[in-house]
Amino acid sequence: MDGFWVAGHFSEYTSLGFTGGPQANAAAVSLDGAMSTKGSYQLTVDAEAPALVGGWRVGLVLSATRDNRLGFFGLGNTTVNDPDSLSAANPYFYKVSRSRQSARFAVQRHVIGPLRALAGAQIEHTSFRALPGASAFTRDLGTGVIDSTRIPFTDAAVRAGLVFDTRDVETVPHSGVVVEAIYAAGKGYNRRTASARVYVNPIEKLVLAGRLAAEQMGGHPPVAAQLNMESSEQTYVAVGGYHSLRGYYDSRFIGPGKLLGGLEARYGLLWAPTLFELDLVAFYDAGRVFGPGQSVSITTKGLHHSGGGELGLRFGRNTVLAFGYGRGAEGGQVIFGTQWSF
Repeated sequence: MDGFWVAGHFSEYTSLGFTGGPQANAAAVSLDGAMSTKGSYQLTVDAEAPALVGGWRVGLVLSATRDNRLGFFGLGNTTVNDPDSLSAANPYFYKVSRSRQSARFAVQRHVIGPLRALAGAQIEHTSFRALPGASAFTRDLGTGVIDSTRIPFTDAAVRAGLVFDTRDVETVPHSGVVVEAIYAAGKGYNRRTASARVYVNPIEKLVLAGRLAAEQMGGHPPVAAQLNMESSEQTYVAVGGYHSLRGYYDSRFIGPGKLLGGLEARYGLLWAPTLFELDLVAFYDAGRVFGPGQSVSITTKGLHHSGGGELGLRFGRNTVLAFGYGRGAEGGQVIFGTQWSF
């Protein structure tokens, strides 16, 4: 756990007007800041214009974060989480402190129908700091499993791809499909990411959602890049954590190849679709990583599974707060999110 958090949010936006659309707004600038009692913090400036100019959307995100209790269990899909490794002398055996500063830019252009072309670039500096006592991180760093010449790591990456998007509302979809295919290249590595998300509203108050995503990294990706998975919006921690495998620690499994799957059922206890929702959510997640030299494939072998429930509050088109609990083979985790997991 990362202690208790205090957070603040400020935003200015231009509404879509009477014509409406699937976007959250025509343009917006937001500032978010948060700090935990364990030394973590997050500061983000997010400027976006998804519907300001016909056919175009642009976005710029500047961020500075420190994850002072980020999980680190080693590299690979079969790493061990052994409670006996924790002691009064080594309370952070499975944790590391990670700091990142990044600037991420993206532009998308309407091609035809719901199809958009995407291009973007990102500059990111990542550093790691071992916490007091022995740890899996210092062990792997000392034995050469982690390339010490790439810590800290400053990355300059570019990406391009296609996005097929038919969601009725992008931030809180009740129906539609999102399919993404993205190629990215950074310093000494590349990644190819494909994902599909489906949302169905079979009866009033019920939304069924599904997700399948895979990523293959080539070259020599540093551990800083292996921790994250690409998308048309933001990168996210995988595999493990709210956006990939709920019920497991963030970055529980690390590797250059990733496979994710998930199912959700969201039922509206209170249902005013354009204004407010109180949703009861049941979910099932599955995922795994693939090591260097392994090809990513759609398989049921080696998958890690979790399930659980959430209570989701949605205000208007833009705001979601989700609280819940997920449980996997290694126990459970209380979960919190400011958007749907997928």
